[in-house]
Amino acid sequence: MNEETAQPTVTSRSVAKGLGTTVLARLGAVVEIVAQPLYVLMFGLAGYGLYAVLWATINLLENIFDMGMTSAMQRTVPQSASDAEAAGALRTAMLFGIGPCLVVAALVAAFAAELAPFLNVAEHDRPLVVPAIQLFAWALPLWAFVEIATSAMRARMVFGAEIRLRIVWEQIMRLVFAGLFFAGGLGLKGLFIAHLCSLGITAILCVRLLARYYHFADLFRGGRGSDVERNTFWAGLSILPSNIIARLFGDAPALILNLLLPGAAGAAAAGLFTIARKLSSVVQLVRIAFVYVMAPLAASAEREDRAQVADIYAYATRLISAIALPLAAVLAAGSSSLLGLFGAQAHVAQAAVIILLFARALEAVLGISMPVLQVVAAFRHQLTASIVGVVVAIAAGWLILGHLDALTGVTLAMSIGLVVMAGIPMLQLATGERLHPFDHRFPKVALRGLAITIAAGGLALLVSGLPDAAALPLIALIAAGAIWSSLRFALPHADRASLGKTARKLRLV
Repeated sequence: MNEETAQPTVTSRSVAKGLGTTVLARLGAVVEIVAQPLYVLMFGLAGYGLYAVLWATINLLENIFDMGMTSAMQRTVPQSASDAEAAGALRTAMLFGIGPCLVVAALVAAFAAELAPFLNVAEHDRPLVVPAIQLFAWALPLWAFVEIATSAMRARMVFGAEIRLRIVWEQIMRLVFAGLFFAGGLGLKGLFIAHLCSLGITAILCVRLLARYYHFADLFRGGRGSDVERNTFWAGLSILPSNIIARLFGDAPALILNLLLPGAAGAAAAGLFTIARKLSSVVQLVRIAFVYVMAPLAASAEREDRAQVADIYAYATRLISAIALPLAAVLAAGSSSLLGLFGAQAHVAQAAVIILLFARALEAVLGISMPVLQVVAAFRHQLTASIVGVVVAIAAGWLILGHLDALTGVTLAMSIGLVVMAGIPMLQLATGERLHPFDHRFPKVALRGLAITIAAGGLALLVSGLPDAAALPLIALIAAGAIWSSLRFALPHADRASLGKTARKLRLV
C-alpha cells in the first residue's frame, strides 16, 4: 500500500467493476429474504414481528447515534492524500460512531422494564419482552462497528470485501444459529441470541479486513484535530439528518404499525410490513449496490474532473433503469406466489408488497443522484430532500389513513415520501450543479426497457395463476430473462461492453 494514493480516471468501466463485486456482497440481502419464511415458520408471525420491531429500532438508533460516520468516510477517505489521513478519518468515525452507541445501549438495557410496555406483542410473548430488550440492546454497538468497518472498505474502493461478511457470516450463520437454538428449545429468545452471535463473528472478521486496507499504526496515532478528522466529523453531522430520515422510511412503518394496533395484531402487522419490505429489498439491492460504488467513485472523480462525474452519473442511471423496472414488474405480478412462502396469513400484505416494489424501482432510478449530491454539493443541500420527503409522507399518511387498512395506508404514505425524497436531489443537481443523467441515449433506453417491462410483467401475471410450487421457479426465470433482455436490447453497445467478461459470458455483446 503506497503512502500517496493515486487517483486514476473514473469511467463507466470503474462503476461496472465495482458494481460486480458489490452486488455479490449485497447478495446477503437475498439470503436474508430466503431466511424470513423459516423464521416465521419457527417462531410464528407475532414472534417474528417482535424481532422485526426490535431490529428496526436498533437500525434507527444506529443511524442516529453513529453521527453519520458511515457516509462521512465515503467523502473524506477517497480524497485523503495519504494512508495516515485515511486512518485519521477511520479513527474519527470509530470514536464518534461507536462511542455514542455504547452509551445508548447501556441506557436501553438499564431501562428495559420501562420501555417494554410501549411494544404490542402476543400475550404469550409478553414475559420475553424485557429480557429481549436487555439482551438485544447490545446489538447496537456491534452493528455500528460492522457498518463503519465495512463502510471503511468501500471508501478504499474495495467493494468486494464484504462478500464473506454479508453472506457467509452475517446471514447464513444467523440462520444456522437460530435453527440450532430453536432445536435446543430456546424458542424466540434463540433468535435474538443468534442475531448477536452472527454480529459478533462479523465484527471479529471486520478487524482482520481493516488491517489489510488501513495502517493500524497510523490508526493509533494522531487524534489532535487534523483537517481530515475535522472534515470527517463535520461531513458526518451534515449527512446525519438525511441518513436518519432515509432509515425512518425503511424501519419506522413497522414501529408505527406496532403502536397503532394492540396486542398480537400490532406484532403481526409489524411482521407483515417487514416481510413486504424484505421482498421489495430485491429491487432495493440494485440501488444500494450502485450507491455503494457511486459515492467513493464520484468523490474521486470530483477531485479530478467534473466531466467524469457526469459520465458515470448518466451511465449508472441507464443501467439501473434497465435492471430495476423489469425486476419490479415481474415480482409485483408474482407477489401472490412469493407471499405463499410465508403462509396464508401473509397474503394480507400483497398490496403493500406491490406498492413497495414499484416505489423501490422509482427510488432506484431517481435515487442514484443522492450519493453524487453528497460528494459534489455543499452540505446544506443534502437536507432539502430529506425534510420535504418526510413532510410529504406525513401529509400523505394523514390523508390516506382511515380510507385504507393500516398496513396498506402506512406503506403507501411511506412510498410516496420515498419517491419524492429520491427525486429532489436529481433536481438539485440539475439546477445547482448543471448535472443530469438524461443524455441523448436515455430516451431509447427508457422506451425499450418499458416495453420489455410490460411484456415480462404480463407473462409473470399469467404464471402466478399456477400452483406456487410451479409458479415460483417460473417467476424467477421470467425475472432473469427480463433483466437480460433489457440489458441486451435497451442499453447502448458501449454500456454493455463496459460490463467486461460478464457481458461476454451472458452474450450481451
